[in-house]
Amino acid sequence: MSRTVLEFKNVSKIYEVGTQTIKALDGVSLKVKQGEFLSVMGPSGSGKSTFLQVASILATPTSGKIVINGKDTTKYDEVARARLRNKEIGFVFQTFNLLPKTSALENVALPLVYAGVDEETRLKKAKKILEQLGLGDRLNNGPAQLSGGQQQRVAIARALVNDPSIIFADEPTGNLDSKSGKEVEKILKQLNKDGKTIIMVTHESDVAQIAKRHITMVDGNITK
Repeated sequence: MSRTVLEFKNVSKIYEVGTQTIKALDGVSLKVKQGEFLSVMGPSGSGKSTFLQVASILATPTSGKIVINGKDTTKYDEVARARLRNKEIGFVFQTFNLLPKTSALENVALPLVYAGVDEETRLKKAKKILEQLGLGDRLNNGPAQLSGGQQQRVAIARALVNDPSIIFADEPTGNLDSKSGKEVEKILKQLNKDGKTIIMVTHESDVAQIAKRHITMVDGNITK
């Protein structure tokens, strides 16, 4: 039986905007098992971006609990949450979020700096993952010298370097042409086949189909 890596327990997230109260998440409960590939879809304003922020402990819920690998993160302060994120979570963003004046190798190694890994070990690990993703000849190139598809592969390598429990992908093909997008889809499918747990937010139904489980959000609730 697969263990639960992420659990939402009656989670709500409320924002006060001027005189308005916006319930971005409304009592959401959900379990994600190890090795699942989950897609999260929904119209603009449905709560899927908030879901991602809260699930990845970048934001804290107004009420309810977020449990990652049995740890109730709602009791954690910001330092403890940052430490847990570095250890358990990998991120792949639509806009890549690479440091512009830093090589592919150093971008990928960065999470290991925060984890306190020595330079030789972190560069060796970063090099190995980049080579696995077909970027062995691009180690010293900065983001400006890479295509969009190559930048996203660097971002995926960075997400993998700490061997996280969960990979969060936020519109991972949103800034890519169709060919590069298909390459990224293929990588994500292979990572899941290799046992990685992936939670992907997307508005593209064809991209969502690469996942094995699908949820749709409307008005802060999971509707199906």
